[in-house]
Amino acid sequence: QVQLVESGGGLVQPGGSLTLSCAASGFSLDSYAVGWFRQAPGKEREAVSCINSRGSSTSYKDSMKSRFTISRDNAKNTVYLQMNSLKSEDTAVYYCAAADSLIQLWVDKRPRYWGQGTQVTVSS
Repeated sequence: QVQLVESGGGLVQPGGSLTLSCAASGFSLDSYAVGWFRQAPGKEREAVSCINSRGSSTSYKDSMKSRFTISRDNAKNTVYLQMNSLKSEDTAVYYCAAADSLIQLWVDKRPRYWGQGTQVTVSS
């Protein structure tokens, strides 16, 4: 079964850190650009970060550039999102997605696969 599975979400205090994982099963992730998106209650889904298939190129939404780091381990078929200095406004469901290219993922927002999401709650 082809799927992306996110993990690592949870409850964290403001200023804390979390690392999200996106693991692929049923296909090899190393041919795909992978991105993280998030959706807060009552808001539209927004792009957070993305990485190309080789891990040599990354992009971030401006407000997250200094706090979040995306990386990948193709040997483990997994992409990560390290989130530091978390704020209450980072509270959302975080989704990973895989696409044939960064343009398809970041510009067109038409990935081939979506994960089911993992909840991140930043609260004291």
